Amino acid sequence: MLDNRLKKVAELVSGEGIAVDVGTDHAYLAADLIKSGKCQKVIASDVKEGPLDSARSTVEKYGVQDSVELVLSDGLENVPLEGVTDIVIAGMGGETIAEIIGNSSADKPENVRFILQPMTKVELLRKKLYEYQYEITGEYAVEDKDKIYVIITAERSDDWKQLTECDALYGFFDDNDEVGKKYRSREKARLEKIGDSLKNAGDINGSQHYAALAQKMENGADIAEISDIYSFLDTLYPFGLQEKWDNSGLLVESFDMKCSKVLLSLDITNKVVNEAFEKGAELIISHHPVIFEPRKRITRDDPVFRLIECGIAAVCMHTNLDIANGGTNGVILEKLSEKLELSGDPQPFEELGGGNGLGWIIELSEPILPAELAKVLKSIFGCEYIRMSKRRNKVSKIAFCSGSGGSMLRLAAEKGCDALITGDVKHDVWIDANNLGIALLDCGHFHTENIVLPELRRVLEEKFPQLDIEIAESSVDPCEYV
Repeated sequence: MLDNRLKKVAELVSGEGIAVDVGTDHAYLAADLIKSGKCQKVIASDVKEGPLDSARSTVEKYGVQDSVELVLSDGLENVPLEGVTDIVIAGMGGETIAEIIGNSSADKPENVRFILQPMTKVELLRKKLYEYQYEITGEYAVEDKDKIYVIITAERSDDWKQLTECDALYGFFDDNDEVGKKYRSREKARLEKIGDSLKNAGDINGSQHYAALAQKMENGADIAEISDIYSFLDTLYPFGLQEKWDNSGLLVESFDMKCSKVLLSLDITNKVVNEAFEKGAELIISHHPVIFEPRKRITRDDPVFRLIECGIAAVCMHTNLDIANGGTNGVILEKLSEKLELSGDPQPFEELGGGNGLGWIIELSEPILPAELAKVLKSIFGCEYIRMSKRRNKVSKIAFCSGSGGSMLRLAAEKGCDALITGDVKHDVWIDANNLGIALLDCGHFHTENIVLPELRRVLEEKFPQLDIEIAESSVDPCEYV
């Protein structure tokens, strides 16, 4: 009656109480659980009458209608859960299964166990289960003809934990599960194919990320010394380049100074530290220093307190990342070059000596209206709003500096620029811009700097492909716009 997939699902049902089969379709699983004697009662539900009619025919055919209760229900909404110990949701997409679990308003018994068999988006389901505070207690790969199916058991957990993208893709198969190894091998090939497609499309950052994910499908993430990561970053974005007033470097040490998971963020906030802790990251790399002004005391609401409490290290790269070639301003230069046709080579904006500079000046092949330039910048930085000065004439010579570069307006004017792109512009600078007739475009401090995180992930994954490196989901604009 059952294929290999449903045989494994039936095997995993505890039989200690009532089992629920959500989206039962033909009720083959429900009938088998009763006929085999594993369960005394099964509730079989479906969202449509048609499948329930098919289910009714099956239970009548096998003479189990007294033990199988058929329920018309959208997910679990109309399913009575008293006495239920096992809830099976099989044969649906992972996204749909996650929605059924997340959207259910019914109070589930504390000891209920989910047995889930997603047809697609397995990684999304794994991630969502932990967001809903469930723990994956078992994972099995079942082969049937040329297909491999994943079956997951999950139970309620008191611990808050999040999965990284790598965790969610790798799964929780037993080390000796040969079919699980075969499944991961197929996942590796799939991820490599995505990486190749991104490379052909010119997305180098995305391509490298998927290549690194694919590599970890074989053996999972591995460990690296934090000192090695620091030394590598120092070769690309020398910490010695930082301004005298800055505080970049290894600002918080961890217990053993090793890591397998790294979280990247623009700022180290309490939410970022909590995300790192829940994902098991031992190192956070940020742009803005978590320790800047001297501290006379550290309070509980200080992220430094939380870092030390969780044993998480922090490496911060501020002005050295802005100044170094390929850093924050280098990424902006690359993005502008992709969107606009440039004339000649870019020139340093603020020259710092020793061949180093802060920001760049570019010349456009064709002048552009400030409003049109703003549209390009929105697509580059992903910002919702851009503040602009009142210049209406076209611009061609453009200076830019990430972060808060409003104080560089006079320098832009001295160098013959008719536009300046930056963030965090103060009121008096807007007055000066209008007096000077310069197009000033404020794209926000966050947006002009957060753009560097994918590049940081790329270079780190290229050097340390065994590390699980993730851009923090909580690295977000601290402002809301109403």
